[in-house]
Amino acid sequence: MMEKTVKRGTRTGFTTGACSAAAARAAVEGLATGEVPAEMESLLPNGQRVRFAVHDGRCDGDSAHAMVVKFAGDDPDCTDGAHLTADVQRLPGQAGRFELRGGFGVGTVTMPGLGLEVGGPAINPVPRQNIEDNVREAGAALLARDGLRVTISVPQGVEMARKTLNARLGILGGISILGTTGIVKPYSTAAYRASVVQGVEVAATTGAGAVVLTTGGRTEKFAMEQLPQLPEACFVQMGDFLRYALDAAEKAQLPRVVIGGMVGKLTKIAQGETITHANRAEVDTALLARLAAGIGAPAQECAAIAAAETARFAAERMQALGLLEAFHTALARAVVGTVMQRYPGRFRLDVLVCDFDGKKIAEASSHAG
Repeated sequence: MMEKTVKRGTRTGFTTGACSAAAARAAVEGLATGEVPAEMESLLPNGQRVRFAVHDGRCDGDSAHAMVVKFAGDDPDCTDGAHLTADVQRLPGQAGRFELRGGFGVGTVTMPGLGLEVGGPAINPVPRQNIEDNVREAGAALLARDGLRVTISVPQGVEMARKTLNARLGILGGISILGTTGIVKPYSTAAYRASVVQGVEVAATTGAGAVVLTTGGRTEKFAMEQLPQLPEACFVQMGDFLRYALDAAEKAQLPRVVIGGMVGKLTKIAQGETITHANRAEVDTALLARLAAGIGAPAQECAAIAAAETARFAAERMQALGLLEAFHTALARAVVGTVMQRYPGRFRLDVLVCDFDGKKIAEASSHAG
């Protein structure tokens, strides 16, 4: 799956979602053919196809089992080495039905604010779709007659979850199945920080006079749609390393910086965090409550936001009250204020805010004009 010649510090890996999808696909293949393959080509959310080694394959006429070991590359991910396991069961006579469940070691959602059903498994929307896409592609003939139930489990998930913030977020009993592209980049390594700085330096050579900093693939796609006039080289996925990106922009004397993001990362930036990794800082929900109060949200809603564990909860409550745009505008302005306090007059800063589907909600700018 990886070139052995790649130097340590730069190796990419695969998300828990991508590994779960590969395991599910392999199990479906076994159910269809009578033998689980030792290697399975699987479709990633980003459209790539990658071959995964498959372990512990077994099947009978009605069910199949397969496991893929997660390789996180050089990212210090606590789920590296996790056994992403899929059990697929035939649902006789339920043609076309796809059902996804969480088994042992996959967390259960117990609180709102995560964009997932309370009481359901902590399998994020993109991995859910990716698992289903692979199952439907590999099991088309089976689904023409019967349904398929896929259960994802992680034998070491309970222990691994203790090293995450899952319990604080109301995800109990295991890890989350995550990933938006299927690829894990070494966000927490010096190599990735260096690549962010290099990206900003490249942006400075385009002559466009701007760099657009995003937190990942989804926000980058959003920003590109908002700023189609800028060359692709101006867009840099900074991950969690805002400070390094802004320092590089200042050093390169770029006149304009754009930050594209969603409520969670933007809240951390607004509260003054320049390294926004989930394990480095908690979301300041009291800040969000103050922003909500400032746009006229009822006191009881503000109290609920302050007591919540996620920024997404605040966004969902503001949407329910019809205050979504005003709330995110206030948040964007708070980001501008915090960043420009650290970099006064160094560059023009624009902040673009999108929702979890990549649609624009609000913006703010340090530019007075």
